[in-house]
Amino acid sequence: MIIGIISDTHDHLDNLQRALNIFIERQVVHIIHAGDFTSPFTARVLMKFQGGFTGIFGNNDGDKLLLSRVYEGKIYTQPYIFNLYDRKIVVMHEPTVVDAVAESGYYDLVIYGHTHKAEIRQKNKTLIVNPGEVGGWLYGRATAATINLKEMKADIFELK
Repeated sequence: MIIGIISDTHDHLDNLQRALNIFIERQVVHIIHAGDFTSPFTARVLMKFQGGFTGIFGNNDGDKLLLSRVYEGKIYTQPYIFNLYDRKIVVMHEPTVVDAVAESGYYDLVIYGHTHKAEIRQKNKTLIVNPGEVGGWLYGRATAATINLKEMKADIFELK
């Protein structure tokens, strides 16, 4: 039950392909994108993935109608709450309420993006993960994450 987490791809198709290759290598079964795809053509890479996909819109996503169409309705407004492999997950782009949501104790996993800074931390029994930025444009460090949902352990890795 390994899932892949990405955010802030900002149209960097090469890094997006690197992330996808690592996800396939690590036997990821579901990818979650925490927003800021930017353009619909990112689907050229992500729609090659054979597993499940869930995404949310970020603050820099332009043509939301076309994004929704090319991703076959699998991109949602935030926060998006769903269950995956018996885990309660909430995905958001901006981190404004991350701590409050985690403190509620209701969710197993809170995923967010926007800051472009990778982070894994625990608040009570809730795992909080920001995969950083796939784009690598802001800080020059392109990252993504995987999470083992059975063990609730996350790993952040660089896209090289």
